[in-house]
Amino acid sequence: MVPAMARNKHHDTATTFGFREVRPEERQGLVNQVFATVADRYDLMNDLMSAGMHRLWKDELVSMLYPPKSEQRFDLIDVAGGTADIALRMLRKGGPGCRAVVCDISPEMLRVGRSKIEAEGRSHQ
Repeated sequence: MVPAMARNKHHDTATTFGFREVRPEERQGLVNQVFATVADRYDLMNDLMSAGMHRLWKDELVSMLYPPKSEQRFDLIDVAGGTADIALRMLRKGGPGCRAVVCDISPEMLRVGRSKIEAEGRSHQ
């Protein structure tokens, strides 16, 4: 069987999104829509899809970062940080010298992350 991309005479200008072909310039917008739609449920979805394993992976990552529990300065830049899950774990484990900046392409994911950060009273970190 010939893959759909090989059958498409415009295969050099098509890409996939899920199980369908889309124009490359459409793909990022579709990805953005997915994250905008799931942002409020993203953490729950991770729990369900990984059977909670993502929590262990994130805890292991933070342990490897070894944030100091002292006043010593420690800065984390979390790129594609979404709902700030890793940043919050690092701030909880580290001391008062820990700071985190979370970046993400999705404003909706960042909104959820900001809400979580503010709920813990950590917006200054």
